[in-house]
Amino acid sequence: MNPAPQRAAASAIPTVKLLIGGEFVESRTTQWRDVVNPATQEVLARVPFATPQELDAAVGAAREAFKTWRKTPIGVRARIFLKYQQLIREHMKELAAILTAEQGKTLADAEGDVFRGLEVVEHAANIGTLQMGELASNVATGVDTFTLLQPLGVCAGITPFNFPAMIPLWMFPMAIATGNTFVLKPSEQDPMVTMRLVELALQAGIPKGVLNVVHGGEEVVNGICDHPDIKAVSFVGSTRVGTHVYQRATLAGKRAQCMMGAKNHAVVMPDANKEQTLNNLLGAAFGAAGQRCMAASTAVLVGAARAWIPDLVAKARALKINAGTEAGTDVGPLISCAAHERVNGLIERGIAEGAKLELDGRKPQVAGYEKGNFVGPTIFSGVKPGMAIYEQEIFGPVLVILAADNLDAAIELVNRNPNGNGTALFTQSGAAARRFQEDIDVGQVGINVPIPVPVPLFSFTGSRASKLGDLGPYGKQVILFYTQTKTVTQRWFDDSTLNAGVNTTINLR
Repeated sequence: MNPAPQRAAASAIPTVKLLIGGEFVESRTTQWRDVVNPATQEVLARVPFATPQELDAAVGAAREAFKTWRKTPIGVRARIFLKYQQLIREHMKELAAILTAEQGKTLADAEGDVFRGLEVVEHAANIGTLQMGELASNVATGVDTFTLLQPLGVCAGITPFNFPAMIPLWMFPMAIATGNTFVLKPSEQDPMVTMRLVELALQAGIPKGVLNVVHGGEEVVNGICDHPDIKAVSFVGSTRVGTHVYQRATLAGKRAQCMMGAKNHAVVMPDANKEQTLNNLLGAAFGAAGQRCMAASTAVLVGAARAWIPDLVAKARALKINAGTEAGTDVGPLISCAAHERVNGLIERGIAEGAKLELDGRKPQVAGYEKGNFVGPTIFSGVKPGMAIYEQEIFGPVLVILAADNLDAAIELVNRNPNGNGTALFTQSGAAARRFQEDIDVGQVGINVPIPVPVPLFSFTGSRASKLGDLGPYGKQVILFYTQTKTVTQRWFDDSTLNAGVNTTINLR
């Protein structure tokens, strides 16, 4: 699952700590990995691969904290997240700078990463209205029935490198706000901004043991899936790892939700607003260097819209490639040397398989950052199903273009793809939009919106091979994921009924 970790060497490079029982502690592991600035290859820190004993200690701290946290008044929990959202806002620039240094996003994109997570924190602060049960009075004579949404216990989250602020904030705030305790495993590639967010969460008032953090790779992931005291696991990342997590966690009797890989299609009708559509395609395909599970990495140009390719290429060629800290940057570096090698390899394979390379982003010259993992905007046309650049999620700044004769053919093409994370239609026709949203078999649909990630009032709803588990992260669905519904049926008797006869039936009328 992860590259082999390195053994720590004595140096002045800081180490990333574990959080166990409210204390930031140095790991006793012998296995470490470098956290590397992808624009410069500078080692920023070393992250430990936690031992099984450290994972067990984190789960034990969460299990002990659950005894009191589950009974904490709902208003107290809500006020912690009101304070937390305030602290995140106050530290937005700092958080974005940390994120950019270790992940490579532009500062503006890094702030967006934090902000989309902040929206879920704000949603968690509204837990009082979200965790309400139902009541029906007098369902039988003198009998009332009501439901309680009660926390599960210790929950866990495994998060990816591409959104090291947003995805952790999708997970632990909602789990903790609903009365659970949590063990978080951030990406070992860029854990520093996650740890700063965790520090702020403790500052906001989250009690000791309610939130714990371990770091590591495959062994820690498997340990989370197998641990008997963890009741639910949330995962965001690749399809290969997500499938493994879901199967292993559910086999161990846990709840699991896994949001996984994608191949998101943007269908462009010839009546779409050309300038707006091309700009949206560029941002959705090349923003965050294409390292988004919701990136519009595939354009389907319908009919005469195919004539727009030269204009799209011209706009993409004008995008600025640089380190994320440099002003005016549009496309930053990829997360790692391995990612850089993989994306370049897929570009070469696309050429070999007969796609037309309209814009080649390989080997861009970035002054002052010659060691950076840069790939510039890359565009292929003439792409067909079966080609590797269509079948695989490239996860880089590469846009592949397919053609369709009409809307029906475009819908059929999208629905044949096994993934169902997101899709978009660009059109000025209300009839076409309605038909698309009705017939498309994809979890999240945008109409003239290139990346249709819903706000936290709604649930993230990827489908098919992009999602395992019935309930999604944040929104109303995640309340059900992190709680157990308990149904109570009750009747109270007064003195006049104490001598009533024996009732051997279940009829309560």
